[in-house]
Amino acid sequence: MMKTLFLNPPSYEGFDGGAGSRYQAKREVRSFWYPTWLAQLAALVEDSRLIDAPPRGLTLKDVLPLANDYELLVMFTAAGSFRSDILVAEAFKAANPNLRIGLVGAHVATLPAQSLESSPALDFVARHEFDYTIQEIAYGKPYAEVDGITWRNAAGETVHNRDRALIHDMDALPSVAKVYRRDLVIDDYFNGYLHHPYLSFYTGRGCRSKCSFCLWPQTIGGHVYRSRSVAKVMEDLAEMKRLFPEVKEFFFDDDTLTDDRARAKEIAIGMGKLGLMWSCNAKPNVPRDVLEVMKANGLRLLLVGYESGVQQILNNIKKGTRIDIARRFTADCHDLGILIHGTFILGLPGETKETIQETIKFAKEMNPRTIQVSLPAPYPGTLLYKQATENGWFEGGNLLRDDGVQHGAISYPHLSAAEMEQAVADFYKAFYFRTRKIVEITLEMARSWDMTKRRLHEGVEFFNYLRSRQAVKVA
Repeated sequence: MMKTLFLNPPSYEGFDGGAGSRYQAKREVRSFWYPTWLAQLAALVEDSRLIDAPPRGLTLKDVLPLANDYELLVMFTAAGSFRSDILVAEAFKAANPNLRIGLVGAHVATLPAQSLESSPALDFVARHEFDYTIQEIAYGKPYAEVDGITWRNAAGETVHNRDRALIHDMDALPSVAKVYRRDLVIDDYFNGYLHHPYLSFYTGRGCRSKCSFCLWPQTIGGHVYRSRSVAKVMEDLAEMKRLFPEVKEFFFDDDTLTDDRARAKEIAIGMGKLGLMWSCNAKPNVPRDVLEVMKANGLRLLLVGYESGVQQILNNIKKGTRIDIARRFTADCHDLGILIHGTFILGLPGETKETIQETIKFAKEMNPRTIQVSLPAPYPGTLLYKQATENGWFEGGNLLRDDGVQHGAISYPHLSAAEMEQAVADFYKAFYFRTRKIVEITLEMARSWDMTKRRLHEGVEFFNYLRSRQAVKVA
């Protein structure tokens, strides 16, 4: 067994590179998600260590001294940070030429040969679902016998081994709880809509939806939802409750936990018995009877991908949701007291200046407690990338600005990237600078001094974000 270091490498300051979300970037308000993929690997490989550099504020100078302490380095990479991550790999290889270095993540899964050949410092990249792939390598299995990798042989040739089968026995994967406790500082992980401190984790992988922009189902998890048994989920949660008594909220990071409605109800009832507050991802189509069970058993908030307020755009991206059902779902949530963090994307295929205004109007009508507004990220491996390259909407290049903030990578003849970037800032201002929303936030702050401090801090960051957008526009 090789002594193994799992690293979410330093890149841009404040860059949430390990996020299992639609895109990795520096957020409008500083926030960090747990490195769930690397944590699962660390749970599978005995005596390994996980370092999540960005939320700790660690630089290459901080982590490089570890190069000679390990035999295997596995780094998580993303499209936006890939060039920076390669520099980290090269620095580690220079410090310890005997160190084996591999990359995991959606980007290398989709572009394995191109990724491997980008630097001689890399020994292999893992394709698709890579848990047992990395475990086998760490335990000394020869590269030639490991399914699911692209590697460089002794002659310097690039070799593609056969694909690894998807994992269907999700209960066989160990809980990440002990890795979180051993290697992470949970105070480092926070965002604007979950209580702090929180824990996030997966109980399954894959998503039945076919959204054209969504990265993970199209590159790693697939379109079949494979999940842990409810009994195993409850066992994991009981362990997390014991190891982290300070945690105020548990977040199910499954792409769509609520797709399996019977299982979602069972999990909710289990959470109620454990007395835990929780939140999860959801599409805007969960029936009221399911919402009622979830709310009665500790559900506080749903992270909801509305994406657009225009039905034709939802159809264009194969979202599989309807505006009328989204309205009913949202009304049910408001009636039941379930908070919503709504996510929207401006610039999807079919977007115009007029549809942007329709979506802003729709968001104000739905009135989720908080929102996130993104630009479309044409990640390799997604249908959106294929459409964008074939139609000349995307000419390649980095998906992020030099400071790690997402910028417009797609442009249409009738709607430029600069116009969409400006629309993101306008969306935020139109949504938050309303009397109704200001009153909501003020009342929320009045009920808690901790929330007051948090919202004021976030407000400063948000205004700095808006100013940075304006500065880019002027330049």
